[in-house]
Amino acid sequence: EILRVTGVQTCALPICTGSSALVMIGGLFCYNHKGEVLISRVYRDDIGRNAVDAFRVNVIHARQQVRSPVTNIARTSFFHIKRSNLWLAAVTKQNVNASMVFEFLLKVVEIMQNYFGKISEENVKNNFVLIYELLDEIVDFGYPQNTDTGILKTFITQQGVKSASKEEQAAITSQVTGQIGWRKEGIKYRRNELFQIGRASCR
Repeated sequence: EILRVTGVQTCALPICTGSSALVMIGGLFCYNHKGEVLISRVYRDDIGRNAVDAFRVNVIHARQQVRSPVTNIARTSFFHIKRSNLWLAAVTKQNVNASMVFEFLLKVVEIMQNYFGKISEENVKNNFVLIYELLDEIVDFGYPQNTDTGILKTFITQQGVKSASKEEQAAITSQVTGQIGWRKEGIKYRRNELFQIGRASCR
């Protein structure tokens, strides 16, 4: 069975056997919504810096919304998924199995979630070193190796840094400043009056 995705010929995942079933990516990039590169790992010499810029210009900053998850630019294929405001893109010049590339990308997202929770720009920046350590274990010269979280945690025992939720941030602020939330927000009075009981002497 043959699948065609925007000009890229691939084999259906359950039927592929032999070398054609192997996933070989040239690079893996993570962008924020502005197109800034947060994570960049190049595995093959045929992927250069221009590939990073090409994806930013033709996909993230494209005038028209890009609906296809596979984009071909100058004989380079970009397989991409979006989570929250982040783009994760696998880049290759080879004719690879598209289904397996997307399975790999989803597995990378799952691993990061298992380590530090929600996929967000803040969490990615807070776990910069951890993510690169994970990528070194997950991919070798462009070939996915170990994507089992249980096994990875036996090698990489570092705990991920999770960003605090709004409720947790409010609780921390209250503890530090002694702020008491006894008065609801948005209450306004027509008059501001001060009543005093007892005598007051002014000198």
